[in-house]
Amino acid sequence: MALFEYFPNYVWNLSLSIALQSGAELGEIIDMSKPLLAAAEAGEDAGTAEFLVEWMKKAADLEAQAAVDEAKDRLYSAADKLRRAALYLLTAERMQGHGHPGRAETFARALAVFDKYVRYNGENCERIEIPYEGKVLAGLFTRAEGVTGPAPCVLFLNGLDSNKELLYWTWLPHALAKRGISTLCLDQPGTGESIRLQGLHARYDSEVWGTPVFDWMAAHPEIDAERIGCSGISLGGYYVPRVVANEPRFASGAVWGANHNWAEVQYKRMQREGENPVPHYWKHVWWVFDAKDQEDFLEKSAGMTLDGQMEKIKVPFLITHGEFDRQIGLDYAHQSYDQLVNSPRRELKIFSPYEGGVEHVGADNMSYGRSLIADWFAETLGGHTK
Repeated sequence: MALFEYFPNYVWNLSLSIALQSGAELGEIIDMSKPLLAAAEAGEDAGTAEFLVEWMKKAADLEAQAAVDEAKDRLYSAADKLRRAALYLLTAERMQGHGHPGRAETFARALAVFDKYVRYNGENCERIEIPYEGKVLAGLFTRAEGVTGPAPCVLFLNGLDSNKELLYWTWLPHALAKRGISTLCLDQPGTGESIRLQGLHARYDSEVWGTPVFDWMAAHPEIDAERIGCSGISLGGYYVPRVVANEPRFASGAVWGANHNWAEVQYKRMQREGENPVPHYWKHVWWVFDAKDQEDFLEKSAGMTLDGQMEKIKVPFLITHGEFDRQIGLDYAHQSYDQLVNSPRRELKIFSPYEGGVEHVGADNMSYGRSLIADWFAETLGGHTK
């Protein structure tokens, strides 16, 4: 298995592959991408403004087509078009550098379109807001299916550059719901709405926001406080173990891509070892960590290592990683697993070419990671697998 390699650089291809895994139509991807081939030749950072223009055009076409469906009261058909429009807007916005023209407007439009898609399609997806430091952390709550009374629930965290809508479109919340488990997809500090609309930046000690989020979940009448798990993608592979290690009330954990020593990864990236997740990478991480320059960023991210943290985890914990992850080396998965010495049930799954999911967070094929993680939580939180 491999990424959909349409462009001559990894970062642009990663966005295409994530969009495809999230429910894009291949024909629409090609329509949007054909005019961008020349721009992509200039490197991952050049041409992102053109990327925004082309993907917004397709989103506008889909919104217009959805409006025709709306006028005929064909809301399911409208919802399917709005779903893809929101996905294309979010993908285009994610490719832009901090402060680039049109970025804020594109994000706002994406949220509005997503909300309309959810309403028209009757999605099992409720927007929630958790109070935090005088502001709010926004999330999407997907309820367990076929459960009477409080259900187990998984807190699902972003990576560096994701958002709760893309978490929802990993389809893990749907897989968990089928297994009798609810999901809370969260824009934690440094991601999605939290940084764009609330000005909440990332921090290495993720338990500072992880514990208040747990408290909110534990108090929710539809969530069983004794059966709350935590999962995350990409940089979530750092945040999740850190949260679970320092908030012992979590009952289980699983990472979709290990990230044992992200502080060390930054020095490798400065030497051009490994691929970046987004264009304009250094400006992006400065923004995420509220850093004024590279020295400030390296200082603020210096604590992003799980050395001394994994040993604190005393609940079942699953680590997954793609064998050929080009962003985060496989060694980091082994480091996290080897330090899980106090977990009563620890597991390491490395996805190989035999099955797929070999790229970063299974961007080539998310189906195997999704199924495995859903089954893991069904077994460790009291759901069902059939």
